[in-house]
Amino acid sequence: MRSPTGRAGLSSPAAEVFAYATDPTRFREWQKGVVDGHMDGPAKEAGPPAVGSKCVTTRRVGGAERPATAELVRIDPPRTWSVRGVEGPIRSAVDVFVEPVTGSRSRLTITVDFTGHGIGKILVPLIVRREARKEMPGNIATLKQRLEENKRTTA
Repeated sequence: MRSPTGRAGLSSPAAEVFAYATDPTRFREWQKGVVDGHMDGPAKEAGPPAVGSKCVTTRRVGGAERPATAELVRIDPPRTWSVRGVEGPIRSAVDVFVEPVTGSRSRLTITVDFTGHGIGKILVPLIVRREARKEMPGNIATLKQRLEENKRTTA
């Protein structure tokens, strides 16, 4: 089964799209179920995230808030950002690609997949991938809308 993937053409420069789409403190603005997000690790105080930094995202799942930690495994601003889950029964693999089209337009692709451990081996194919596939179009549409709103308010 294909990994859930979202794509959008955006009327924003690649650097702006990359900064917004990869900032965990803003995930709750465009990702369904996210209630909090932040980076942990040495880069938290020293500047931009670096490979090895931890991305902690808290989601509301089944009425409870559940944090998930992923490690930043690839970063090449403003083009690529990849994290891999490092704990828990359901571990995500998220890849963000931003392609500049012109100086003021870009194309965004987000791919997410999951591996299950323990009970997660059952939940990933039965529920998790299906829910992610269902949520992805709305998440991408919300991200696009937020970027366009930010552009209007700062113009």
